[in-house]
Amino acid sequence: MPVYEYRVRDRSGKVLKSTMEAESPNQVRDVLRSKNLMIVEIKAPKTGMQADVKIPGLTDRPPNMKQVAVFSKQLATLINAGVPIVQSLSILQRQMENKSFQNIIRQLRGEVEAGTPLSDGLAQHPKVFNRLFVNLVRAGETSGTLDAVLERIAEFQEKQLALNGKIKSALTYPTIVLIFAILITYGLIAFVVPQFASMLSQENTQLPLLTRMVMALSDFLRHSLLAFVVGIIVAIFAYRWYYRTPSGRHNIDALKLRVPLFGPLIQKTSVASFARTFGLLINSGVNIIESLEITKGTANNAIVEETIENAKNVVMVGDQMSSSLAASKVFPPMVVSMVAIGEETGSLDSMLGKVADFYDREVDEAVEGLTAAIEPIMIVFLGGIVLVIILAMFMPMISLMNSLMK
Repeated sequence: MPVYEYRVRDRSGKVLKSTMEAESPNQVRDVLRSKNLMIVEIKAPKTGMQADVKIPGLTDRPPNMKQVAVFSKQLATLINAGVPIVQSLSILQRQMENKSFQNIIRQLRGEVEAGTPLSDGLAQHPKVFNRLFVNLVRAGETSGTLDAVLERIAEFQEKQLALNGKIKSALTYPTIVLIFAILITYGLIAFVVPQFASMLSQENTQLPLLTRMVMALSDFLRHSLLAFVVGIIVAIFAYRWYYRTPSGRHNIDALKLRVPLFGPLIQKTSVASFARTFGLLINSGVNIIESLEITKGTANNAIVEETIENAKNVVMVGDQMSSSLAASKVFPPMVVSMVAIGEETGSLDSMLGKVADFYDREVDEAVEGLTAAIEPIMIVFLGGIVLVIILAMFMPMISLMNSLMK
């Protein structure tokens, strides 16, 4: 979408200059007029050689969560120091290296200069500032604690980044080993097995079943590799299509929670994320119904989303959500008990914070245990593949040697 530069006068006669993403100049004109601004000039986006050169993957990359967290913390520091929001945004815009994020901050500054609340300006960039971020900022604006809320957002995002990093570290090792196992297996079957097969084919003896199976697999991979690759691609697309359906997403996400080793890690991660997000929203002054709705949108698991939706429906009729969580297989009894205590004592945000801290430690231990368990499993798996291939090739040779010795 093109970016238009414009100059306007506010009610006091002050000239303001900013930019706006829009489909046409008429859309820019309509937005500015709806804000009771007098339009001075609207410049069309630059084209041809005058246009900004954008190199994908470098400075024009969309901002990631780490950059948004740094932005939140720096904005909180500036506001806490008494710097006006417009000036704070101007400072952050100048020091931002990411051109895409710099342009977003420039637009935010223009919106705030025109009298738009910061939360409404953030809502215009949902790919960068999600619903959780926007609602927390809106709550901070309403309560007059915007700097404290931004600080909490930055802390929350840093913990989420740390949690995601732990999950990635747990998956990196088995992924690398699995890739090596596939490459080694392919090398043995495609290049080593044919050498033995040519030798064995000269003998008129009946080959063992295992040998015939390995030789058939070798022939398939050497002569039908393209069909094999196409089959994998089709399977991936079929999986993605099925996961996009409601029933498919429900079944796959339910299966994820039951997978040995990985299932408990996913469950603990989901509980920690729920407690951290929900507790942050409650502590920032967002009402419990809206908090549950926003938290549901960050769950990334259909089973967890259904559990939170059921809890929201229970709260809407005046009951305690702990009764709904107790019927779920996602939240352990300890979590349900702490939520119930928080509801009874009015300290739900504090209890949720304790649950989040506890399950952060549980995730740490689960990641360490998973890494320790996967290492010997992958070694045995790789060794088993090599052993099967060796047995398949040497069994006929051993049988032949035994027959010659008789």
